[in-house]
Amino acid sequence: MESGSPTNFAVENDVGGNPILAGTLDSLTLEKAQTFSHEIAQEEARDRWDWLLSGVILVGFALLVYEVYHYAAFDPLVAAAEEHRWMRFIVRPTMLWTIMGTVLLGFRTIFWLRYRPFPPASFEDAPPITVIIPAYNEGPMVMKSIASVALALYPKERLEILVIDDGSTDDTWRYIKQSAAQFPGRITPIRFPKNRGKRDALAEGFAKARGEIVVTIDSDSAIDPRALLAVAGPFRDPEIGAVAGKVAVYNRRRGIIPRMLHVRFILSFDLLRAVESSYRTVYCCPGALTAYRTSVVRSVLERWSTQTFWGVPCTYGEDRALTNFILEAGFHTVYQRTAIVHTVAPETYGKLCKMFLRWDRSYIREEIRFQSIVWKRPLIPRCIALCERLITNLRYPVNYAILFLLIYLAFGKPFMILRLLTAIGIMSFFNMLYFLRSERSMDFLYGILYAYFGFFTLFWIFPYAFFTIRARSWLTR
Repeated sequence: MESGSPTNFAVENDVGGNPILAGTLDSLTLEKAQTFSHEIAQEEARDRWDWLLSGVILVGFALLVYEVYHYAAFDPLVAAAEEHRWMRFIVRPTMLWTIMGTVLLGFRTIFWLRYRPFPPASFEDAPPITVIIPAYNEGPMVMKSIASVALALYPKERLEILVIDDGSTDDTWRYIKQSAAQFPGRITPIRFPKNRGKRDALAEGFAKARGEIVVTIDSDSAIDPRALLAVAGPFRDPEIGAVAGKVAVYNRRRGIIPRMLHVRFILSFDLLRAVESSYRTVYCCPGALTAYRTSVVRSVLERWSTQTFWGVPCTYGEDRALTNFILEAGFHTVYQRTAIVHTVAPETYGKLCKMFLRWDRSYIREEIRFQSIVWKRPLIPRCIALCERLITNLRYPVNYAILFLLIYLAFGKPFMILRLLTAIGIMSFFNMLYFLRSERSMDFLYGILYAYFGFFTLFWIFPYAFFTIRARSWLTR
């Protein structure tokens, strides 16, 4: 039901405690009433399932703490360190980091369970917004992206849509013009004569936007009908500068890799960003769907659009970079679970590697920048962010040291490989409990598969990204 619809009904309970519709229904038809009752029943079933999964997660976490506390998980490594003294320099830091990581997981679990989405904007108080869709060689997918915005549940007189063709060499511009003709007077198409990069395309949109809020959506993405109302809601708080949406995979049924990525995306957003939102410091508001306060973006626009790193212009990672600039300006960044966007994910290993290379290079660059920005955050978010980033980033040297150690030990003790595979399976299954609370789907099996896939085929990407940090290639799909 749309916000602001002229209905006069209330939800009461019958003698058995079951929800019923009461009062005058006016424009509420019988079909809508049945749908409403069905939604209430679904919500009750979800609540029961949430309580069950939350209990299982807490029990699983308690077992994990017990295992770490008694060092049972480290027995093979401790025994190996007794035989080879040099291994102590790897085993002992690993044990310390594991304890720290367990504490961090407990912290994340508590704040994740406490997270609640912000109330969405209603039709009455929905602010004027501008949606920017930058496109480059997107083809027909750009029409789906534009249509999802044009048909969204939002007051049309307060919705501006800017579509920017960044010098495409295919038929993208033709599809943009077709969409403009399909929704006359509601879409402003802009075309660059040659490719200038996504950052320039977004900067053009930010400069021309007339809305109080500006929303960026990738041209290979489509939003849910209520996403705009949802993403506009948190801006009732004047201290919020950016709102990250929830990203799901549009083409998840088209191969194993998109299925695995869908699970990874859900965990990344519904777990990590929900936790980050609790202390109002979401580190990366994604280009696929993020809303910004227009005045805040314009205050940092020049520095963001001309950003350099070690003397080289930044040509990728514009979303994380802009997030950092907004945090640096003193505003908060939060996550809105109910603002959902579906984005096209890579379907081949080669394209997947390009995506992760782009992300990891941006991650390294902006993590370095964040170390100076974090001191400008309020005290509590600053302390949490410092601890969280320290433990999170320590995983890289620890993981690669352990990988080296396991390879060394495997030559003399092959059973170590079996123990490693078992440990990966157990931890990935535990992580899937978080996914199942967010999404009731057998796709969690692909999350377990991804744990092995990532460990054996993607381990090289981060070191390569680190040593090629100055590369300027956009590495698009």
